[in-house]
Order: sequence, then C-alpha cells, then structure tokens
Amino acid sequence: MMLATLKAEEQSQQLQIVEREDIEDEDDLFEAIDKLTSHGINAGDVKKLQDAGIYTCNGLMMHTKKHLTGIKGLSEAKVDKICEAAEKLVNFGYITGSDVLLRRKSVVRITTGSQALDELLGGGIETLAITEAFGEFRSGKTQLAHTLCVSTQLPTNMRGGNGKVAYIDTEGTFRPDRIVPIAERFGMDPGAVLDNIIYARAYTYEHQHNLLLGLAAKMSEEPFKLLIVDSIIALFRVDFTGRGELAERQQKLAQMLSRLTKIAEEYNVAVYMTNQVVADPGGGVFVSDPKKPAGGHVLAHAATVRLMFRKGKGEQRICKVFDAPNLPESEAISFTHITSHFNTFIYHFLVSININPMNLNDFRNHRTNDVSKQ
Repeated sequence: MMLATLKAEEQSQQLQIVEREDIEDEDDLFEAIDKLTSHGINAGDVKKLQDAGIYTCNGLMMHTKKHLTGIKGLSEAKVDKICEAAEKLVNFGYITGSDVLLRRKSVVRITTGSQALDELLGGGIETLAITEAFGEFRSGKTQLAHTLCVSTQLPTNMRGGNGKVAYIDTEGTFRPDRIVPIAERFGMDPGAVLDNIIYARAYTYEHQHNLLLGLAAKMSEEPFKLLIVDSIIALFRVDFTGRGELAERQQKLAQMLSRLTKIAEEYNVAVYMTNQVVADPGGGVFVSDPKKPAGGHVLAHAATVRLMFRKGKGEQRICKVFDAPNLPESEAISFTHITSHFNTFIYHFLVSININPMNLNDFRNHRTNDVSKQ
C-alpha cells in the first residue's frame, strides 16, 4: 500500500513538471520592442532601448519623453519617431468599460495555501496588482512569500499561476530549505520548484532599483507570474536618515513603486511586497497596539491591496484586509508551522491500520485547510 502511494506521488510530481513546460505555449501579453523595426525604427536605436531596460512597446509608452531623451544616443527627434511607431502597435488611449472587463479576464489569482486567506482575498493574490503585507516581525509576511514561491508554479487549474518567480531579498530572510517542505506539501518536485525561482540579494536602495530594471529582460523572455520584494522599505530606512533626507527618500521610493506598478501591468505578474511598521504616537490611549505601516502616503497610494498581519494566540496568525478597491474589510485566522512531514506521518499511520481516506497530496491539503478554518 505504501509503495503504491509513493508511486502515485511520483507520477503526480512528474505530471505537474510536464504541465510547467506548457507555459511556453501561452499567447504573448505584450508587444516586443523589436517590432518597431517594421515601422521604420533602426535596429541600433532598438538596442539602445533594450540596454536601458525597455523590452516592450507597452513599457516604452510608460516612460516620459524626458526619460527617453536621457538615453545615450537618442535625440528628441528620434524619441518622437519611436513613440509614434509604438502608438501604432499599442493602444494607450480611451477604451470602453466592456474592453476593461475583457482585459480583467487575464487576471490570475494565485492561491496562498490557506483556504481562509484565499476566501478573504477573493481567490488569492492577483496579477496586474501590488499586494502589500505589513506587520511586526514574525507575523507571517515572509512565510507567505515562501508559500507563494511554490503555489505560483502550480497549474492554473490548481489555482496556481503556471509561471516562474523573481525574489528580491533586502533583509536576508529567504531560505531555500524552507521551500522544500512547502513544495512537498503541494506534491511538487522541490528541485524543479527551486530552479524556477530567480533570487537576488539587494544591499542598497540603488541596487534594489537596478535589480528591478534588470527584470525586464528576463520577464520579456520567460513566463514569470510573481515578483516578491521582501521588504520594500528596509533599505530606504537605512540609506536615508533624518527629516532632512525624508523628501528625497519619499521621491526615490515613489519611483521604485512606480516601477513595480509598471512591471505588474506590463507583464501581467503579481507583485507581493512586505513592509515594516513604525510606532504611531498619535494612535491614542484607546489603541492597544499603536503601530502603522512604514513608507507614509506614498506607499499607501501605490499598493493595490494592503494586508495587515499580526500575531494571535500561540501559533495563530491573523490577516486583515486594511485597504482594497474591491474587497470588504475582514479578517482571516490561520496557523503557521504546519509541516508536510507531520501530515505524512499521520497519513502513513492511518494506512498502517487499514484506514486510507484519500491519496497523500489530497490528505495534506485537507489537513491544512481544516486547520486554517479553525
């Protein structure tokens, strides 16, 4: 019985890896920048755009002419000609509400691994949007990031994103060994899952910004569905000090957040970023835990969905929708530290006493969902 179970699990893993290869057959969601050559733009100017991190016509139209003329070798006349050619390939004008609704059908919702949290988010983390999670240390923000690294690679019929993951780490908290049990829980091959995650450690806010610029080349060639920045504000709090540098800090932060928004919309990826909290002296005497998210109004306006994480009793973690355009203010309670090893132990114990309710993967998911509802 146990051998049959293990064989079934191996077949499940192999099946999902084959399905991952189908990503390459997806239709293009953007117009590649090299298509400008068919509209009278020479290949040398296209190469200059690519060197500046612009790989799609959609992305080109998201830049100001002032920025484009700052690229070495591009004059105002050339920029005007390039923008005119791009407008023929991409419609950036008015469209009807029906067209917007049709575009929204391309949105993919990626499961968080918790049924309670998925229900709170209307199905999971959305592409074409920035989801911000803020809270104290050890409240579950990075844990969710690790889970999303795996669930994003699931096929869409299993509430995944069927795509790769980019992870920018500013605090040194990414742990590949944590990915392994999560992949096993979802019935996936840990090695294949890790191979589909590209990782970069950022040490300054400038390095962080350059890493985002470098993503354009990768996302234009490979099927990415998730970008994680953990955390968005940490390096800004280090590199800028005092009120004298606050205005410059917020301006640089706004530019980086604008870049994240453009990535989300240009490549139809989900952006998940974690944020820290600061003490709020104006919270009042009636507020038991006076803390607010760092980054001020600049960050608040950039995030599409804001989630507040906090610790509950024992291993409980509570997530509240703090701000969202289409979600009601509500909470979800979940448990952390649920390992697939423990669930596997229980499963094989039931098998040993001739109780075999379902296959191993279904049993793991069933156990986790039961706990998340408590």
